[in-house]
Amino acid sequence: MRHTEFFGLLAVLVLAGCSGTESSAVQADLPAEAPVAFSQFSDGVTVYVEGDYIIVESTGVPNHGSPYFDTSSSQYEAYNGSNAQFHLNPNRIATQNLTFRFPITAREASNKEATPLGAIGVSLNGVPFYNQYAGPNQPLTFEIDSFDQYLGHPQQFGGYHYHMEPVYITDMVGKEGLLGFLLDGFPVYGPRESGENVINQDLDVYHGHKHATPEYPDGTYHYHVTAEDPYINGNGFFGVAGTVSQ
Repeated sequence: MRHTEFFGLLAVLVLAGCSGTESSAVQADLPAEAPVAFSQFSDGVTVYVEGDYIIVESTGVPNHGSPYFDTSSSQYEAYNGSNAQFHLNPNRIATQNLTFRFPITAREASNKEATPLGAIGVSLNGVPFYNQYAGPNQPLTFEIDSFDQYLGHPQQFGGYHYHMEPVYITDMVGKEGLLGFLLDGFPVYGPRESGENVINQDLDVYHGHKHATPEYPDGTYHYHVTAEDPYINGNGFFGVAGTVSQ
């Protein structure tokens, strides 16, 4: 087992995921078989290799402010977004104990699995990605109005998460940058590519496509966040999914 504490999103400020721009990010001491992209997690997120899996452990607490923190918290930040319909849901952010297990070698699944409700992956700051549903086959239409200025919100147990673009991260790494990973180990990139906005028609039914990126110069399948439903993922995991527990 090899444990490493990774060194912050500040190290990836100039990262441009699909643009071909060279990354200045700190590279962790990962085993040769582990994708170096997993070295990009922020402070407070623990990453290590265990057998055939990359393990990511996180509290799920964002490294940015939110109106969903208690007002006594130093991270409390009143809503200052652009949605005139914004309203707080009744939940408040609470520390989680999340363990994600990603296949060390991501590969296409012969039988694609639908994504579950709850965490389907994790962003670089340790906040989970959720899919495009508010509940079983329920679109996010109304739930979107409870997303804070960073487009996240907590569920009933205080687990903060993103259903769509994590704008705090894209503001730091750029709209073409690496944002995190889904449970199948394939990376998630921002909403732009080669200087153009990515739209759903550019992607397959799983909300991704394959080509080289700075982190994967030999090419890899990868997802993109987009401005329209399904936002992060489409009809399920393209690859063989790992697990998440808490």
